[in-house]
This record gives sequence, structure tokens and C-alpha cells, in this order.
Amino acid sequence: MRVQAIPAALAVTALLAVAGCGGHDSAGDTSDGDATPTKAAQQAAGGDFGDLKNVCGPGDAKSAPTQGVTADTIKLGVFSDVGFTKNSEFVDAAKVFTSWCNAAGGIDGRKLVATTRDSKLMEVRQRMLEACQSDFALVGGGAALDALGVQDRLKCLLPDFPAQVSQIQNQGSDLQLNETGGASYDRYPGYYQWLLKTAYPKSAGAVGTIAGDAAVSKVIDARAQESLKASGAKITYHDLYPAAGVSDWTPYAQAIKSKGVKGLVFLGDFASLAKLEQILTGMDYKLDWIDANNNAYGAPFLQLAGKSLDYQNNFADLSGVYPLEKAADNQATEQLVSLYKKYAPDAQPTLPAVRGFAAWLLFAKAASSCGDQLTRTCVYNAARKESAWTGGGLLAPVDLSQADAPLKCFNVEKATSKGWQPADFAPNTGAYRCDAPTYKFKGAYGKPLTLADVGKSMSDVK
Repeated sequence: MRVQAIPAALAVTALLAVAGCGGHDSAGDTSDGDATPTKAAQQAAGGDFGDLKNVCGPGDAKSAPTQGVTADTIKLGVFSDVGFTKNSEFVDAAKVFTSWCNAAGGIDGRKLVATTRDSKLMEVRQRMLEACQSDFALVGGGAALDALGVQDRLKCLLPDFPAQVSQIQNQGSDLQLNETGGASYDRYPGYYQWLLKTAYPKSAGAVGTIAGDAAVSKVIDARAQESLKASGAKITYHDLYPAAGVSDWTPYAQAIKSKGVKGLVFLGDFASLAKLEQILTGMDYKLDWIDANNNAYGAPFLQLAGKSLDYQNNFADLSGVYPLEKAADNQATEQLVSLYKKYAPDAQPTLPAVRGFAAWLLFAKAASSCGDQLTRTCVYNAARKESAWTGGGLLAPVDLSQADAPLKCFNVEKATSKGWQPADFAPNTGAYRCDAPTYKFKGAYGKPLTLADVGKSMSDVK
């Protein structure tokens, strides 16, 4: 079967973030203040979620202390490449959360009004300037080329509670509460060490990487190679594939086989990986492992890869997000699934959507603690105090008290023809393994922007 050529911009979008890129099928107001409470919301006293109590609820807010906040509403922006990807995961998460929260009483009685900021891949700065004019904060979104807007966000002192961060200039930038770890630390040393030293130790001497031929993905690839080497891997194969797409993956498969690659890190779109694996399988060449990256975590990759999943060993590190296929075993994940069935019945929770929902919870908990005097300084400082944030049980504990902190917990999923399932990675803290080593990058890949970079400081934040 001929591989459909992928537009260059789409390939770049798929390559930017390991967690996948969000987009939405409709722009505009995603709030649903008139929705009736779900059974879960009715049973949850004061808007409880998971092990979080009183996240949302009624109140007697009377003031309008800052931009985007009135006695009745809180205006929030949700970034997404909606006009490009047509992927609704971030807007779905916003709709589900705001519908549930507003039905429970809002934040101190204030209704949440979420507006999609459709960045359309290349219009990040335009949407950021619009958000700067009206939004109180950004919550639960992400854009592939998010570095294009971070300078303007800092100039207008706009807090950010993202679901996803793609580029280093934005990852861990000031006024950001990022659940995916700091920019200077590797997110995957525990995962790579498990692959190379425990699960498949014979693979360490022959590891390869493939990435899209685009500036941003090249940085991701360079960081992955540094991490792999630090974990004991010898890189024996490296290649780039055109961002416009590949019509025939046979030359890549032949190169992998000729180099005797035993472990492969694929930094690209999962549709391309599925095609590559079908050719490798047809050649009867089996690697010890393939890092499909967590862009592939979901049903579409399973459908595309087909029977090759019974031959190749595909893994993905979820970086501490509780697996969706095990929702029935985790109160918070089960509650999230039930809320989706009520408020977005045509949508399915995805890995980025879970992170988005957790970001909404973080915002809501912090904002609720501020009461009537809801200001940016208050909500940011309250969220920054979270040193073991779990999103009510959706995530492994994350230290948000530092802008640049490593992730200590990871969890590995394996793709099979019967579905995704937890791999045998020896979890030691519930569903997670929380003894990941810390690795700080040594290469010069850029750094996150600060308030000082735009001539501002925290004293300017109101």
C-alpha cells in the first residue's frame, strides 16, 4: 500500500511533542454553564474529583479584581492548533471540565468560560495577543510551535497551565505550571535504562533513531540520542525522513536491518511508524524493541500497525499518567471516563486530554483557594506550592514547587494486537515506578524564557 504523503507542517506537528499535539474541531466558547449535573457530580460533595475535595462549588464572589475575572465569570483561553489538526482532544477536555465544574457551582460561584485560541499551527502569536487582551489565564491547551507566543505571554503577564508543552523556549518558562517536568532534565532516563539494562540488555550495543527532517524535531532527536548514550546505548544507526512524508519505507527498513539495529527510537507520526514496521515484519526482521513514543498511545496506531504488533515489541512511556485501559482500577480515571460519557459522549479521553483535565484541576484548586480576591499572583503562587501534584489521582506525583524539576515516576505501556497494556517494568508505587534516575542535559538546546527576558518581574504580576 502506498503511504500517503504527509504535508510538511503536519509532520512537524506530529514530531514536536512526545505526548502528541492537540487541536479542536470547533473554535470559540467551550463552556456549558447550563448543563445538568452528572451522577458523578451529584454524588461528589462540593465538586470533588478523585481524592481532591471541593475543587468546584458555589460561593459569594462579588468583586472583579483583575482582567478576565468578574463577580460572575472567569475567562480562560485554551490553545490548540484546531484549524490544522482537526483533533478535538483539548477542547473536549475543556468542555468536560467546565461543564462539570459549572454544574457543581463554578469557582466560588464564578462560571468558567473557556475560549479556544485556534493557533492553526503558524498563528500562535496572533492568538496569544488576543488572549492577552481578555483572558485571565491559559488552561489545558497546547500548540505545536508554542515558542512563537511565549514572549508575548510573558509581556502581558499571562499565567499558563498547559496540557502540553512542545518547544524548549516554552517548557518551564516563567508563569507556567507544567506537569511534564523541567526543560533541562530528561523525561525518559528511567524508561531507557529499563529497556537497555533490564528488559533487553543485549540491545544496548545497537540502537538507532529516526526523526523527521525539521528543525524542531532535530532538537528532540539530539536530546534523545544524548539520553540514550547516557543510559548506556551505542548509537549505530541514525536517519531523518522528509517532513513532507515518505512514499516507500523499504530503504529505511533495509538500512535498519543492514546495521543490525536491535532497539529503535522513532520520533515521528505513528502512521509512518506503522508502515515502517509492516515492511520490517515482511522482511522477517524483528528488533528487540521499538520506542513508538506516546504519540502512538491509542487505538489508531493499533489499527494501522495490525499484525505487526504480534511480531515487533512496541513500547511507550506515559511519564506517570495512569493508563486509560485500566480506568476501572483507578477512581480518578474512572470518574474522568464517566464525565466524558455525560458531557462529551462522542469523544474519547486521550493521553493529552488526561493531562489537559489535570491542568484544569490544578487551576481550579488554586483559584478556589483565592476566594473573592482571585488574582494572577494568587492563583500562580497557590499552584506553585504543589510539591506532589497528582490531579486527584490521574497522575503520578509531580513536584510543581520548582519550575525546573525532573520527573521521578514513569510507567511503560506495550502495544499488542489486543490493545495497549502495562509492560512488565516492575512498578514499585502503584501503577508507577518512582525510582527514575535524574539526568540533566549537557547539550546546548536552548532555554525557557523568563520574565527578566522581557523586562518584567513577579512584582509586575497582579
